[in-house]
Formats: sequence, C-alpha cells, structure tokens
Amino acid sequence: MIDTTDIIKRVRRIELRTRRIVDELTGGAYHSVFKGKGMEFDEVREYFDGDDVRAIDWNVTARMGHPFIKKFVEERELTVMLLVDMSGSGDFGSASQAKNQLAAELAALLAFSAIRNNDRVGLQLFTATDELHVPARKGKAHVLRLIRELLAFERTERGTNIRGALENLMRVAKRKAVVFVISDFLDDDFTHALRIASKRHDVVAMRVVDERDLAPLPAGFLNLEDAETGATSLFASWLPGSRARSREAMQGRLDKTAEGIRRSGVDLIDIVNGQDYVKPLMAFFRARERRR
Repeated sequence: MIDTTDIIKRVRRIELRTRRIVDELTGGAYHSVFKGKGMEFDEVREYFDGDDVRAIDWNVTARMGHPFIKKFVEERELTVMLLVDMSGSGDFGSASQAKNQLAAELAALLAFSAIRNNDRVGLQLFTATDELHVPARKGKAHVLRLIRELLAFERTERGTNIRGALENLMRVAKRKAVVFVISDFLDDDFTHALRIASKRHDVVAMRVVDERDLAPLPAGFLNLEDAETGATSLFASWLPGSRARSREAMQGRLDKTAEGIRRSGVDLIDIVNGQDYVKPLMAFFRARERRR
C-alpha cells in the first residue's frame, strides 16, 4: 500500500533539491536553447511585392482569385513531454538511490524548468508497455502531480519497449514538442522509431547509467540475475581475463547504443548515478546554444 505521507515528503525534498538547478537552467540556458525554434500558423494575408513566394497559400489563392500568403509567428510557449523508463533494470543502484529514483528527479527538474518558462509539460511512463500517460498542461500544481505519479508508480511489467513508447508518443502528440526520453536504454530495436520521432519533435535522450555499470565486476563466483526477465546465470569472474572482458562488453554495448542514438539525429546526455548531474546538463545546454 502506498504511503501518501511519505510520497508528499519525497515530492517536497525533490522540489527543494532541484530548485537551485532549475534557477541555473532557466537563467538563460533552457530558454535560449528551446525557445523560438518553432513557428506556428497565425493567419493568411494578401501577397505583396517582395514577399516570399514559398509562403503562398495556394488553396486560398485559388478561391480568392489573387495570391495570399501564410503568416507565421514564433511559438511563445513549448510543449515538453517526459518519456520515463520505469522498467525493472532501473531498480538497480550502487549509489544512495536507484536509477529509477534518479530518473524521477531528472524528470522533476525538467518539469520545473518548463513551468518556470510558462511551458506545458506532460508525462509518459513506460515499461514493456505504456503504463501511464498524463497530457501536457501548465502550472505548479500539475507538475507536483506528475512528480507524485512518478514516485507512487507501480509497474505492471518489468521489461522495456522504447520503440513502443515512441510510437505511442507519435500517436498522441499532434503538435511539435520537446521530448526528453529518460532511460538506461538497455533495449534493442528502437533507433528507427527514435529517428522518426526526431523528424517531428525535438528529441533528447537522457541515458541514466550507474557507476557500477562502468566498473569491473568483483572477483569470485557471481550469480547474476536479469532484472527484467528474472533469468539467472553463474559467472566465474576470477578466471584470467574474465573481468576485463565483461567490462569491455559493457562498454561496447554503451558505445554502440550511443552511436545508434546519435545516428538517429538525437542528442545524448549521459547521467551517471552517484555523480553530479549538473555538469553534463549544463554542458548539453552550452553545446546546443553554440549550434543555434
């Protein structure tokens, strides 16, 4: 049974812990990177000499008998969608919190940054299936609700289906959005869906890894269990070269996933559980700002 009092306390702790970082992000970085990138239709008006002919609305022109052009304005607000992976692999954590808890804190940070800029923010929680979808809205009360949903979430499945989550996003998000996919990306066959989503939306991948994912296994006989399938295997890490090979295999998977994400046209931010996540976030915003 969910302890609502404990959830409220945890929501408050996250709000306090992320406040300073939100101030840093919204001091210019968030706004300069994402604001003004989109243009939305405003109205049509008659064509004048010197107007861009590419903006001609041919349907209206045909009806009226003389040329009209489409007029666009800069989008004044954004829709931010948070796609958060809540699968079983996120239960792992060698630091003071599990990867899923870190993912919830990152989502809260982004949500508070969005409402500070008067943007709408929505939430999609997924595992092997789409578990929860909260439409994008404005306001602090709405963001606090999103954080409560994250902290009180109880999954129905333990697996991961990033492709399915992205395909669902494409069905429900009709207008352009800034989409943060927060996951450890321990999944296959999602890069095509990521590439398609990035053509309509501004997609950013936030990969949550644990410090132990980057370290060699301890020496000895290890009984390893897959957090998502429950399958177990015995691994003799004391054998010569076995620890190095396991470390190389893990690094190889991380590198291959990163390459696939970037080739999909999506920016990747690596967040390591147990390390300060402000630096990689600020580095991402600075890099995006230089590309504008």
